Amino acid sequence: MILQVVLILVNAFFAGTEMAVVSLNATKLRKLEEEGDKTAAKLLKMVEDSSAFLSTIQVAITLSGYLGSAFAAENFAPVLSSWLYNDLGFQLISLSALNGIAIIIITIILSYFTLVFGELVPKRIALQKSYQWAKMACGIIRGLAVVLRPVIWLLSVSVNGVLRLLHMKVEAEEENVTEDEIRMMVDLGGEKGAIDEDEQEWIQNVFDFGDSSVRESMTPRSDMDALDIESTDQEILEMIQETGRSRFPVYEESVDTILGILNVRDYLLDRNAGKNTPLKDLLRPATFVPETMKADNLFKEMQKEKVHIAVVVDEYGGTEGIITMEDLLEEIVGNIYDEFDKAEQPEIVPLGENQWRLAGSTPISTLVDDLELPLPESEDYDTLGGLIVTRLNAIPKDGEQLDLQVENVTLHVEKIEDHRIESVVATLLPQQEEAADK
Repeated sequence: MILQVVLILVNAFFAGTEMAVVSLNATKLRKLEEEGDKTAAKLLKMVEDSSAFLSTIQVAITLSGYLGSAFAAENFAPVLSSWLYNDLGFQLISLSALNGIAIIIITIILSYFTLVFGELVPKRIALQKSYQWAKMACGIIRGLAVVLRPVIWLLSVSVNGVLRLLHMKVEAEEENVTEDEIRMMVDLGGEKGAIDEDEQEWIQNVFDFGDSSVRESMTPRSDMDALDIESTDQEILEMIQETGRSRFPVYEESVDTILGILNVRDYLLDRNAGKNTPLKDLLRPATFVPETMKADNLFKEMQKEKVHIAVVVDEYGGTEGIITMEDLLEEIVGNIYDEFDKAEQPEIVPLGENQWRLAGSTPISTLVDDLELPLPESEDYDTLGGLIVTRLNAIPKDGEQLDLQVENVTLHVEKIEDHRIESVVATLLPQQEEAADK
């Protein structure tokens, strides 16, 4: 009986060790190794050479299991069969048959105790204390691996031979973690509370950042703050004071002809020194980028060239807008406000069931993805305002209020300024809701 208990405990030790080592985080082990943890270095080798480790564990578990079964059958089966035959009077069945039944009963009982105390319980503990368990077992496993090296070699040769016969690869392929898997881990971390909501959004934005184009992040032409090359000092100072910007694109005749970028620091130092250098001579070269360029590529380029502002152009070379380093960073961390920025109204404000107040600058993709509004997407426009102007086939007048229906959404334009649609009330019609349920 004592030997049987010992064998179950041996099985528990190796089963728990297997689970503990498999659960170890290689990245965490490398960090501990760099900090001087010698045990972490040994465990890292076990994790990286998992085939040898698993073979050692499997040999130990198999031996303890077989020995336990053999010992139980040899020692308990005759006693149980004799008790059934002589004491309980099961003499209608032969003693040899009762011996077989006794072996089955003992095997079932042994399997129960081995499964509970030799497998499930130690593995649960090892999952919760993986590093502590692995650290405790490391020396024993390494020593056992040396003793069993010939057996492990034979097993390895045998397994590799079978794999070759099956036309399978002998060496395990390194498994690469995909973007979708990382996103799932981030979402799971958010659900478990391990990652803050803001951190979760930033991580997701980093992945979206690589898929977004410059056009999605830029300040459009209509919202650009730019200076005419003929601007007076008074006009320049007023622009600086009103906007608080540190750099301005400077154009000649129209914003399609950008001459360069005026750095406010250069201008103010020049004027403070009384030099009154012509504006054209104070300009720094402008960086031009296509609107289709990926945001992450532009970010790297601006870092490399130490540029803080770039002019976005279309396929014909016309100015589409400007983009700054701050615009790109905001795609990841959200809006960054300083003392000169005006508080922006949210793009989407719920008004009631199936009704929202929307900014005209809200991207159609946002309304489709976030609100599931059945609005058509097109290359002719990017925003809600662009969709409305396209449907109207006219430029709206300031102060005008308009109503139109797109698909199953009614759009009430309630505010127009400088011929731009600023605010729209969108209502999803009830029949669309019913259709969606179907």
